[in-house]
Amino acid sequence: MSNFLEFFSFSNPNIRYVVLGVILLGALSALVGVFTFLRKKSLIGDAIAHSVLPGVCIGFMLAGNKNPYFLLGGAIIAGWISTWFIQLITNHSKIKQDAALGITLSVFFGVGILLLTVIQNSGNPNQAGLDHVIFGKAASIGKTDLLLFIIVGAVIISAILLFYRNFVLMSFDMTFAKSTGVPIKAMQFVLSTITVLAVATGIQAVGVILMAAMLIIPAASARFWSNNLKTILLIAAICGALAGLGGAYVSYLAPKMPTGPWIIISATALAVLSMFIAPQRGLLPRWIRRLDFKKKIIDENILKAFYHLGEANGDFYADINTTTLLAKRAFNAGELAKRLKALTRKKFIVQHGDLYALTETGKHEGQRIVKIHRLWEIYLSKYMNLAEDHLHPGAEAIEHIITPELEALLEKELDFPTTDPHQKEIPYKKLNPS
Repeated sequence: MSNFLEFFSFSNPNIRYVVLGVILLGALSALVGVFTFLRKKSLIGDAIAHSVLPGVCIGFMLAGNKNPYFLLGGAIIAGWISTWFIQLITNHSKIKQDAALGITLSVFFGVGILLLTVIQNSGNPNQAGLDHVIFGKAASIGKTDLLLFIIVGAVIISAILLFYRNFVLMSFDMTFAKSTGVPIKAMQFVLSTITVLAVATGIQAVGVILMAAMLIIPAASARFWSNNLKTILLIAAICGALAGLGGAYVSYLAPKMPTGPWIIISATALAVLSMFIAPQRGLLPRWIRRLDFKKKIIDENILKAFYHLGEANGDFYADINTTTLLAKRAFNAGELAKRLKALTRKKFIVQHGDLYALTETGKHEGQRIVKIHRLWEIYLSKYMNLAEDHLHPGAEAIEHIITPELEALLEKELDFPTTDPHQKEIPYKKLNPS
């Protein structure tokens, strides 16, 4: 508890710089990553991340020390050259983009390792720790680095706000964006620039190896939660910031644990959590909805069976036992008992000892399902030319998903027929549609 309070009080300036730095880097990477993710160019971040290594090395060689501005400048230039190199290969050869990404990543990273080896053998005492750019070392973030991150963050956020509409069009429909006059090449230049900026600044926290994950994982997490781009951007930024905070906290509790990998693990944990609990796309809510729909189908089939039995004996409110229901339709006996209890709680049926009977509400619901079934059989016969013995399965499948609006349209389209293809009565609430 004392460690928790000490960390989250941010009283230690070193903790404060590191935490603010990784939160800022996580949020910025996530914002840029959303557009990369939506444009289905997730691997571009990986290529740029690996390609900045030679730029960092050249920046160090020019400065003679680990000056953050020289390192960032070198990284940005190298990242930009890599994006240009990818476009050059793709546009002027038969090599596809995925292969161009692999070539660029390998060549630039190989050159970077070569330059890093030269620096390490140069005897320059300032080169200590430069190899952390490969795996990242968030603990080295200081006041100067944080100021640089803030400047880069301001540039990235300003670009997103300024060109938001164009970015949206390009992310979802490039052809439509061109037709509306969006300057595609200029916007691609801006998007590439802010992606390079995000990658070049983020490598200090997670390194070139893991930087692509920092771009994509928060964006993927956010996509589970919403279809609205503004909401996705907000959630992605929050996920990126929380991942940075989580990684920094674990690294603080266990100093020998590297911060970068734990940031990625935290981001992955959030992605897995989103995959399971997100309201619309989450596995758990989807499973619950499927279960609820399955129960709905069984309930409606039970009420339909009651209605059919009522039609047969001329009394819709007669007491019926489960044996009769099972003979009418092949229900699972255990499932039938559970759903009869549920329908009793919902006031669709009433129980009299071992017998059950429809209530007025239950009768109307069973009548509605039977009506839709028979109307759809007419529709299939009239418009799809299906034989009589093929009508029932189609109507059985569709009757549970027809909305009241579609039901009204179906009645009107068929001109309120009175009997189905099997000469059974269509049970309207009022047989006279007027």
